Amino acid sequence: MNPFIPPSIDWAALSPLIIVLGAAVLGVLIEAFVKDSVRRAVQVSLAVLALGAALVSVAWRWTVVQSQGPAELVGGAMLEDGPALLAQGIVLICAFVGMLVIADRSGGEDAFTPVAAAVPGSAYEAQARRLGLVQTEVYPLVLFSVAGMLVFPAAGDLLTLFIALEVLSLPLYLLVGLSRRRRLLSQEASLKYFLLGAFSSAFFLMGVALLYGYSGSVRFADLAAAVPAMVGMDTVLLAGVVFVLVGLLFKVGAVPFHSWVPDVYQGSPTSITGFMAACTKIAAFAAMVRFVYVVAPGLEWDLSPLLWGIAILTMGVGTVLAIVQTDIKRMLAYSSVAHAGFVLLGVLALTSSGISSVFVYLLVYGLATVGAFALVSMVREKDAEGNITGEATRLSQWAGLGRRHPVLAMCFTLFLLSFAGIPLTAGFIGKFAVFAAAVEGGAWPLVVVAVLASAAAAFFYVRVIVLMFFTDPGEAAAESAEGVETGSAVVAGIPEAAVVKTEGLTAVAVIVCAVGTVVLGVLPTPILSLAAEAAKFIP
Repeated sequence: MNPFIPPSIDWAALSPLIIVLGAAVLGVLIEAFVKDSVRRAVQVSLAVLALGAALVSVAWRWTVVQSQGPAELVGGAMLEDGPALLAQGIVLICAFVGMLVIADRSGGEDAFTPVAAAVPGSAYEAQARRLGLVQTEVYPLVLFSVAGMLVFPAAGDLLTLFIALEVLSLPLYLLVGLSRRRRLLSQEASLKYFLLGAFSSAFFLMGVALLYGYSGSVRFADLAAAVPAMVGMDTVLLAGVVFVLVGLLFKVGAVPFHSWVPDVYQGSPTSITGFMAACTKIAAFAAMVRFVYVVAPGLEWDLSPLLWGIAILTMGVGTVLAIVQTDIKRMLAYSSVAHAGFVLLGVLALTSSGISSVFVYLLVYGLATVGAFALVSMVREKDAEGNITGEATRLSQWAGLGRRHPVLAMCFTLFLLSFAGIPLTAGFIGKFAVFAAAVEGGAWPLVVVAVLASAAAAFFYVRVIVLMFFTDPGEAAAESAEGVETGSAVVAGIPEAAVVKTEGLTAVAVIVCAVGTVVLGVLPTPILSLAAEAAKFIP
C-alpha cells in the first residue's frame, strides 16, 4: 500500500489570494459581532487595506517570478507566471479604485438598499430607511468576488477555472440587486444576470466534460499535449473548446452573448456597475488568453471563422446600439460591448504581442471605466422642492453640465476621449497596441473593421461632450418633450440634474483614474515593456 504523500503548497505564492479571502471571511464575522455604529467604518477600512496589501503582495511575487521563473501551485491547479500576476495586479488596481467609489456616500447616503430582502416600496423598507440601517454586507461580497477574479487568470485546469468563475459571479448576482433606488429595476437586472449566467455556466461545464472525455484530463498542459496527438475525435474537441469559450465570452459581454449587459449595467448600483464592468472583463479576458494561447493554438484554422465573426459582430453591434441610446449607463454598456470586440483582436492575433496588447488595453479600459461610472454616480436628479433623488441618467439631463460643474465635465470628457482612442490618452495606446498585434498576426481585415467602428463610436462620445459644454438645458428638455427619448414615458418636465457632494473617496478615485489615463497616454513605455515581459512567461 502506497503511503500518502501530502501536497507541497507554496503559501507565499498564494498570499494575494489569502489576503483577499481572509479579509472577506473576517468581514462576515464583523457583520455578526461588531456594533452597528462602527461596522461600516471597520468594513471599509478592512476592504481597502486588504486590496492594497494584496496589490503589494502581487508586486512582490512578480519579483520572485522574474528571478526564479514561473511555477505550478497546489498541484498544478493554479499557475504563477507573468500573465497571471499581471492580470491579478490590474484587477486589484481597478478593484481598489472601485472600492473607493463603492464606499463613498455621495449625497449623504450610500447607494445600497438598507434591507436587501425587503419588498420594494414596502413599509418594512421605509422603516429600515427611517432607522438609518446600512447594508455593510456589500464589502465582504466584493472581496469574495475579487478573490474569484484573482484565481480566474491563474487557473491551471478547467475545474479550477469553473470554481473561480462561480466565486466571482455569485456575489455579483447579489450586488446587482442592491440598488437603493429603482429597486424593481435593480432586482430585475439581478434576476436576468443570474439566469443568463447560470445558462452560460451550463455551456462551460458541458465544454469541460467534452474536453475531459477527449483528453482524459482537465489540465491545460495535458489538453495542449493531446490536441495534436489525438486523431478521430476532432468534433468532440471543437465542441468542448467552443462551449468553454461561450462561458468566457458571456462574461466579457461579446455578441451574441451580450443581452444581459445593458440591463444589468443600468439596473445595478452605479458604483457596482463600474467595478463589474472593469474587473470582470479583465479577469475573463485574462483567462481567455490563457485558454486560447495554451490549449487552442493548434485549432486556429477551425476556430478563426467563428471568433472572427464574433469579433466583427461585437464591434459592430456594440457601436451601432450605443449610438441610439438616450440613457448614459446604457450607452456606456453598449460601449463596453464594442470594447470587448476590440480586445478580441489581441486574443485572435495569436502572437506574443497579442498577449501584451490585451493586458495594456484592459488596464487603460479599466481605469477609464471606473472613473466614468464614478462620475455618473455623482450626477443626481433634483425635484421641484430641491431634494436630491435618483441618478440623472437621461442624456438630456447632462446638457449644460460643463458650464455648471466644469471639473466634473472635464474629467468625464477625458474618459470619453480615452474610450474613443484619441491620441495622448491611454485609450489610444491600448487600441494601437491591439491593432498592431492583430496586423502582425495576419488579422488586418479585423483591424479595418475596428478602425471603422472606432470612427463611428467617436460620434456618441462627442455627442455627450457637446451636450455638456455646448447645449442649453432648455433645448435638450424640449427635444425630450418631443419624444426623442425612446423606451420611457415622455413627460413634460424632466427633473433637473445636480452634482452631489461626496465624502472624498469618489474624488480620489476619479483623480487616480484621470491621472492614470493621462500618464499612460503620454508615457506608455513602462506599461508596454511590463506587458511584453509578462507575455514571455506564459507556459
